[in-house]
Amino acid sequence: MRIPSPAHVYKETSIDMTKIQVKRVAGALGAEIHGVNLSQSLSQGLAAEIRSIFLDHGVIFFRDQDLTPAQFLAFAESMGQPIEYPFVKGVDGYPVIIAVAKLEHERHNFGGIWHSDTTYLEQPPMGSMLLAREIPPFGGDTLFSNQYLAYESLSDRMKQLLEGLVGVSTSAKADVSKTREDRISSNGREGASKQYVAEHPVVRTHPETGRKALYVNVAHTAYFKGMTEEESAPILQYLFQHQIRPEFTCRFVWQPGSLAFWDNRCVQHNPINDYHGYRRIMHRITLAGDTPR
Repeated sequence: MRIPSPAHVYKETSIDMTKIQVKRVAGALGAEIHGVNLSQSLSQGLAAEIRSIFLDHGVIFFRDQDLTPAQFLAFAESMGQPIEYPFVKGVDGYPVIIAVAKLEHERHNFGGIWHSDTTYLEQPPMGSMLLAREIPPFGGDTLFSNQYLAYESLSDRMKQLLEGLVGVSTSAKADVSKTREDRISSNGREGASKQYVAEHPVVRTHPETGRKALYVNVAHTAYFKGMTEEESAPILQYLFQHQIRPEFTCRFVWQPGSLAFWDNRCVQHNPINDYHGYRRIMHRITLAGDTPR
């Protein structure tokens, strides 16, 4: 992710007669894009411009996008290849769109812990999109953290130590499993595996930008390959705290029709669970990625 210069705090660009405004939301990452109606088909040039802004800022946001499932899917297809989520089946007629929901009586929110999506898969998603359908009267914001900066701010000696390490990710870690329970019980996929396990480099190189990013997360990374959990724990615990330092993050306040699209290869996220007694309904699409290297 190229960190934009101060001149890019607010930028206008014109593609195919469409004027786009790009406004940074924090110093570390994140930008809102205005002037785009995602309910309409995007030209090749406009889609390429949005994809470029996405790579520059790590996570991009849109407001006031009242999209049908078909329109949401069409935008996702203009950015990548939508794939199914392993544990929860999709909404009616759209297997790649899942409901990310917390209902009034529920206490745990879906994915309510810092994480990169499904790193327990051999090929984790390139990115994820979330579209707000119903929002509580307060709370329910999402935090994002820049893993380029998390890696680059480490000491040279720590970088050397991490360079050859491989992290083992599992879908069965207790904290994150709990955040899926309500949706699996109400809308789980038949025949889904009980547990997924994958091995990925602790430091991965982004396949499009060439930059290195820290690639462990508290939700899924259990230990280092060739080491016990006890031996791995001190280093992992340090990294888990380091990679979410406030100066690496941004915070997004949702509104109905808001859409976020983040780069799962270099950005982590955490939905805040601070709205007990209220409903929050989102639709999510994940986009196919590659094998981390």
